[in-house]
Amino acid sequence: MIFNIQRFSTHDGEGIRTLIFYKGCPLHCQWCSNPEGISYGYSILYNQNLCKDFGECMATEKEAIARTNKHGIRIDRKKVTHPEKLIDVCPAKALTVSGSKLGVNDLLHEVEKDTPFYSHGGGVTLSGGEPLSQGEELTSLLRELKHKNISVNIETSLHVNWSQVERCIDLTDTFLVDMKHTDKDKFTRFTRGDAALVMNNLVKLTESAARIIIRIPVIPGFNHSEKEMKQIIDFIHSLNRIHTIHFLPYHTFGVEKYKMLGMKYIFGPEKPVRDDELTTYIHYAQSKGFQTKIGG
Repeated sequence: MIFNIQRFSTHDGEGIRTLIFYKGCPLHCQWCSNPEGISYGYSILYNQNLCKDFGECMATEKEAIARTNKHGIRIDRKKVTHPEKLIDVCPAKALTVSGSKLGVNDLLHEVEKDTPFYSHGGGVTLSGGEPLSQGEELTSLLRELKHKNISVNIETSLHVNWSQVERCIDLTDTFLVDMKHTDKDKFTRFTRGDAALVMNNLVKLTESAARIIIRIPVIPGFNHSEKEMKQIIDFIHSLNRIHTIHFLPYHTFGVEKYKMLGMKYIFGPEKPVRDDELTTYIHYAQSKGFQTKIGG
């Protein structure tokens, strides 16, 4: 299931790229800027400021959606039985549904619209969510893209079984790997995940000779300290075959989505990380021989 296709991107890889965002992620990072990508199913977003009280949504899901005493509606998402029926039901676009069931041919059709722009090193970047947690349709898409000589990057946390990584190695040009932390307890507390799984998969991926770019999200209260960042960089350096690190400063662009999804943003209220706060980290990474960049 896809929750967004972004065209003409100059991030997440070289050249002009088409970004395909898959729904579903095994991690629950507290700062996630794409919370609609965490669930593997449909996600319902509601913006009360746009609501005109038309009532089509209530007529569609009578048990789950009701008008409040004031302006707007109340949604009991657990009682929504057919979220797909809410797609495009709201004339005011106050209620929207994130998620589209697009097959391989559908995605190829969307990608091929952009192929004229790939002539200078562009291509497709699969993001999410976690692309590697998808099923066989992912590898089918990768095979078709390779057959058409379209460059593919995969943005991944590597928080999946190794078999899910291994099946994609020969079909992927570059892995953009999010390396969040090396401290296992802190990793689990902030992401509900297993740092050892990520680190072991990264070791195996480097041994496969895959092209890898490491991306470190710089998160206040999580890894935004000289000691922690040096530990992360030292681990990457110990693998020998990785040459590039991108530092991704924390931002709050996705915070409003949590309210629209009926989710609590438990990470705040942290301020965005400024680029100049990364200077020490960049200098240390460069001293270890890495090429560095701020942003994706």
